[in-house]
Amino acid sequence: MAAWFHSKWSVPLEAYRESIEESLNGKSAVPSWYMCLDGDKIIAGMGVIENDFHDRKDLAPNICAVYTEKEYRGQGIAGEMLSFVCKDMKSKGIDTLYLVTDHIGFYERYGWKFYCMVQGNGEENMTRLYIHRER
Repeated sequence: MAAWFHSKWSVPLEAYRESIEESLNGKSAVPSWYMCLDGDKIIAGMGVIENDFHDRKDLAPNICAVYTEKEYRGQGIAGEMLSFVCKDMKSKGIDTLYLVTDHIGFYERYGWKFYCMVQGNGEENMTRLYIHRER
């Protein structure tokens, strides 16, 4: 799982390994990592971490590393996973999540609302940050 996320994003493999291992110890809700399989092949995944590399440390936790393999896009997989993760986090006592993205229009379809612009670590331009409250 860590190798799959590492292959999609420019985050060191060891950082994913450590975070995924921490999520498996079950001591807290964050971090948490999720994947969708087709047989034994990972086709989509995302995580929940405290901060997704931006300057607003008060806006936590963040859904991160959202990715669906190209051949599986357009089938609602990411939307189903987002819904599942939001409900799972609520069951663990976390009803508000944040997400940074450059996408406009995609997350709104799944109940996310634009919240503010944030400065990504090492990024020149500001990035959109969305909020989702699970009722």
